[in-house]
Amino acid sequence: MTTPSIRAAAASAPGRLQAPAPAPAPAVAVPSSAGTRATPAPAGTRAMWLWNSATAVPAEVLAWARDQDVTEIFAYAPAGLPTNSSLLNRMRELKRGADTAGIRLTALGGEPEWATDHTAARTWQRAVLGTGLFAGSHVDVEPYALPAWQSDQTALARSFVQMLQTLQADSARPLEADVPFWYGEIPTDAGTTLADQVLAQVNAVTVMSYRDTATGPNSMTDISADMLTRGAAAGRPVRLGAETGPLEDCPHCTFAGEGPARVTTVLAEVDAAVGASAAFNGIAVHHYESWRTMGA
Repeated sequence: MTTPSIRAAAASAPGRLQAPAPAPAPAVAVPSSAGTRATPAPAGTRAMWLWNSATAVPAEVLAWARDQDVTEIFAYAPAGLPTNSSLLNRMRELKRGADTAGIRLTALGGEPEWATDHTAARTWQRAVLGTGLFAGSHVDVEPYALPAWQSDQTALARSFVQMLQTLQADSARPLEADVPFWYGEIPTDAGTTLADQVLAQVNAVTVMSYRDTATGPNSMTDISADMLTRGAAAGRPVRLGAETGPLEDCPHCTFAGEGPARVTTVLAEVDAAVGASAAFNGIAVHHYESWRTMGA
């Protein structure tokens, strides 16, 4: 499970506090199972991460999701879910309520080590999707948290992309990946960028565009512009991410302490600013527990 500190590093990687200028996206091959989006998502399309699925009360999660117009929940599901009767029952309750509310439930998981341990990633996906509770997989695998990112970035990036390829090939259900906004700056030995390589292997991405402003320099739309451009070229939906948990090392990367009303206002401004982008797939909020308790 990815920790908030690692997620903060993804949003504010050293030397990448400002977004790069969008570069032309090269053509990339796409997996046959991947769908494309011809039109952007409607304004107000929302999703959210649910990391504390083992302790969150399903009825409360669903009530919050309905109040915030959330249409998809990324629910954390460990590989041991099928044999964890308590969590399995809780997840079944969440699934029943989500179906009734018309909310999509997606399995959330990921460890940095999956970038090189493809067997662990595939074992996880097979276990959680085998429960029949989830519409697809949502992976948060951050290879830059591994020491090898500093010593052999090219090989690690290649292995990470191969991991995504393995998951995509192993299930017909959609695969979505969390990505930092700066993957377009990372070259690969395939002659493209890590952003393009990831987009070639998944059905969609969620950009960790963690900022507390909608437009202007170093804003949510500014730092995600490159990935939106590349997503449009690859025919991939691109969600933007918003952070609500405290990030002491990057206060402008989160809405923590600013109140739920500001979150609503800024996210609506993001919708208005990039809603016409063919790749735009709405906004995902990280995460349920901190979002729900803002201003409490």
